[in-house]
Amino acid sequence: MSKMNKRSISVFVFLNLIAAAILGGCAGQSEGISDSQKSGVTAPAESEVMAALPQQEEENAESEPVIEKADYSEYFEGLNGAAVLYDSSENNYQIYNQETALTQRSPCSTFKIISSLIGLENEIIVPGDSVRPWSGEIFWNEDWNKDIEFEDAFRTSCVWYFRQVIDEIGTDLMQEELDKLQYGNRDISDWEGRLNTNEDNRALTGFWIESSLKISPKEQTEIMERIFGIHSKYSKETQDKLKQVMLVSEQTAPGLAVYGKTGMGLEGDIVADCWFTGFADKGERRIYFCVYLGRTDGADVSSAKAREIALQILTNY
Repeated sequence: MSKMNKRSISVFVFLNLIAAAILGGCAGQSEGISDSQKSGVTAPAESEVMAALPQQEEENAESEPVIEKADYSEYFEGLNGAAVLYDSSENNYQIYNQETALTQRSPCSTFKIISSLIGLENEIIVPGDSVRPWSGEIFWNEDWNKDIEFEDAFRTSCVWYFRQVIDEIGTDLMQEELDKLQYGNRDISDWEGRLNTNEDNRALTGFWIESSLKISPKEQTEIMERIFGIHSKYSKETQDKLKQVMLVSEQTAPGLAVYGKTGMGLEGDIVADCWFTGFADKGERRIYFCVYLGRTDGADVSSAKAREIALQILTNY
């Protein structure tokens, strides 16, 4: 090898060593930033979250998501149920108890997200002019025994209010919207909810309450992404209003904002289906989620427990 070639090689190696040192320093700085973001000390503004989402989700749009098994048994403490988390920035599913996560069950009051979505988008629910008069019938939930506006109806899960909204939406538009969303089995055939033998008051029954409509926990998560993801077909105004009523008021971890809706259904006197589904913004990441609890003999099963489990998982995610 000539002396010139040896000198050239030495210079090449030297330059590469310098480049590696510079890049190593940059990588160290990036890790420091990531660690501070993960600590949750500073919660990013919503604009920062949404600015990061389009690029991340666009990059994932054409690729198949990664599906991983998760062990969330410590949160469930023996309760029969499932959890599904979809991290849109990573295009990654974490699924606990896959068989249950893929089993379709009645959505119960989580369907109020859908009826609200369709009602708002089609001006059947008009913010600022959404009060519906109470019939005077005494219901078991005292919060329903009054004239009530949309925000209170959503937060108190007022069935008679949304029964009226759904009747005004009508079968044709409802079917069209469920088909567009690819919502579970899309079956609204029992419109009045006569299959629900727990209740014969038609102000309190419908196809979404232990009746013909079914959806799985994984599908619930997918629906949340179709509504609130970057490819949503719904207006920003509708999404913003839904987010406002879905925001969980309980204190969560710094840098974590959770939006969701509970649901619960009975079979006879037994709690059969309990849900909490929605999405969470954590730092610059958006995580769509669903926690489901099914019948567990001898245990306290409730939608409040499903929400508690979801908040614990999201806080530690």
